[in-house]
Amino acid sequence: MMKDAIYGGVNAAVLTAMRQDLSIDLDRMTAHAKWLLANGCNGLGVLGTTGEANSVGVSERVEVMEGLVARGIPAATMMPGTGTTAIPDTVMLTRKAEALGCRGALLLPPFFYKNPSDDGLFAYFSEVIQRVGGDIKIYLYHFPAQSAVPFGLDLIGRLLKAYPGKVKGIKDSSGDFANTRAYADHFAKDGFEVYCGDDGALRDLLQVGGAGCITAAANVGCSVSATVYANWNNDAGAAAQTQLGAIRKAVVSAPLIPGLKALVARNTGNADWNYQRPPHLPLAADAAAKLFTTFDACGLTLAKA
Repeated sequence: MMKDAIYGGVNAAVLTAMRQDLSIDLDRMTAHAKWLLANGCNGLGVLGTTGEANSVGVSERVEVMEGLVARGIPAATMMPGTGTTAIPDTVMLTRKAEALGCRGALLLPPFFYKNPSDDGLFAYFSEVIQRVGGDIKIYLYHFPAQSAVPFGLDLIGRLLKAYPGKVKGIKDSSGDFANTRAYADHFAKDGFEVYCGDDGALRDLLQVGGAGCITAAANVGCSVSATVYANWNNDAGAAAQTQLGAIRKAVVSAPLIPGLKALVARNTGNADWNYQRPPHLPLAADAAAKLFTTFDACGLTLAKA
């Protein structure tokens, strides 16, 4: 396990609370963030895929970052998603994150144009990094199933050489542990923080020098993730990892964002958690019932929010 990683441990890919009119409910989102921090999370990946960031406008992203901090969420715990396809927007959001006190920001590649060259991607990130300046750390977001723009080892190595200490880590949501391990094997010795997006890979990643996780299922399973992290090298961690793997399978048995929101709605007793921006839609009653049964079979009783 990597020691002294900035976001080392369990980070939730935080859900964004919506109202019926599809506006963002910052009070409810803050309450959820506080619950996560009180129930096993070390950090908060806000405005990522699970947070519907690409359904959220640039000005709304600023409002979310400012609103969470204003309501008492420590900025140092937040790793906001600031990557967009437009360099000026990415730079503005990343600068805002730093101004608020965030230590790092998670950047997708410029995902609209497919099959970019490594030279083109290097030029994009170089432009962003040079314009942002400051001390905020850059974390890369590898999610090829959604972005269709992967981060290869050569590109990462080139960025680390050009911007040592600035490009600090990566979240790997490929679901391919061989790929996640390759990042750790090649770069963790140099302080490059590798985070898995797959809860099922957490203990395996920690055993090869990874820093932790940034995951959707942590919205409900963070207490178990914390047990894995604290016991990564003993039998208690192995047992907790088995349960965490089951939680992950249960959560992804339904459409991810609607399913997680249904679980949080049940746990909080607030049905407004079922609102999300299209094209995501709330789960039908029978699908929600099936998800609840599958999730409850994992043996986790959530602390009431």
